[in-house]
Amino acid sequence: MKIRSLIIGILLTSVANTASARDTLSLSMTQAETMFLQQNAQLIAQRYETEQAKAEIITARLFDNPELDYENLFYNHETRRFLETSMATGQYNASITQIIRLAGKRNKNIQLAKTGVKLSESAYADLMRTLRFELRSTFYKAYYTQLSVSVYDQQVRSLQKLLSASESQLESGNIALKDIIRIKSRLYSLMGEYATVQNELQSLKSELMLLIRSGSSRELVLNGDGVDPDTFRPEERSFPGLLDSARANRADLQLARTEMKLAENLLSVQKAMAIPDIGISLSYDLKGNYPEKYTGVGISMPIPLFNRNQGEIKKAKVGIEASKLGLTRQEEIVENELYNSYQTALKTAKLYSSLDTTFSESFEKLMTGVTNSFQTRTISLVEFLDFYDAYKETASQLNDLKYELMNAKETINYHTGTTIFK
Repeated sequence: MKIRSLIIGILLTSVANTASARDTLSLSMTQAETMFLQQNAQLIAQRYETEQAKAEIITARLFDNPELDYENLFYNHETRRFLETSMATGQYNASITQIIRLAGKRNKNIQLAKTGVKLSESAYADLMRTLRFELRSTFYKAYYTQLSVSVYDQQVRSLQKLLSASESQLESGNIALKDIIRIKSRLYSLMGEYATVQNELQSLKSELMLLIRSGSSRELVLNGDGVDPDTFRPEERSFPGLLDSARANRADLQLARTEMKLAENLLSVQKAMAIPDIGISLSYDLKGNYPEKYTGVGISMPIPLFNRNQGEIKKAKVGIEASKLGLTRQEEIVENELYNSYQTALKTAKLYSSLDTTFSESFEKLMTGVTNSFQTRTISLVEFLDFYDAYKETASQLNDLKYELMNAKETINYHTGTTIFK
């Protein structure tokens, strides 16, 4: 047991020394969101994709380049000369051709590209919605875990002081050895739980640091500015009102609608592709035609006899039906997700309102009184340790409930696509 105590002590000392050697970053929710919006790698990458989609509009607006064709006499076997261009002994011809797109292909492709931009913007908004929920949920979880760590820290230090005082009393014969062993056993168990909660907190902080792209060498301390579960009252909002907000603002729903519009635009483009384009050309021939110095104008157009783009048109029609089904399914998902999150929030808020949230404020005063009572033998060691366990469990459960309530608030915001609850 002494070896176990020594190992745990060394580990905790090592963690404390490492933390003190690192820079400390005090972070509130507002500060975390600001850093997230400015620095998150996934958001930056999605913004690049939106810029790429905008470049497609530039491409769609461009006209086809004219095509220049030139042919020159390579070798005149009579004069034994190469590349002659003179009227007497040379020959060359040239033409320039311009493709004219019919059936509004250019405008239809521009509309298709614009819809592609809207699709990318909707994808960005949906990514923002998802990552913001992840950020806020992780922040709340880390913050309340940090409070639970403080509870464990207080109890570990209190039991260590009690153990030290009891060991002094053991030498005077005022306390039994079995009580010392029981205190040590409870302390070691508590320190093991303490280490587990610390590891959980460190993992959550690492997730936060990744979301805001802050250096991993910095020690993160969360502050609760603006974190107030008492202000969340889901019963003040009706489910139909929340559902209307979700239908109007959910980015993934907008994404599904845009995908259907994209499929419709694609069908329009494919139908236009069935109509052939024409090529208008202007040509000049020195001596190879009649009359000499021939100039001519021409027109060319493929005959849509076999290929009328039937396959691509059919594929585009199937794409529209698939996107309609996808939109219907997404609407059902939105309603189902929101209903479940709303019911969860109501139940969590009702449970929270029934509890005494000022319980932890009097801990140190109670702990001092209980410790004094134990030292004066007013209460037994078993009662004393039971109080420790009861307080630890209650404080941890209260922190967990506060997190569940704040997370329920963020879940409704996530499922409505707005910050309907501040």
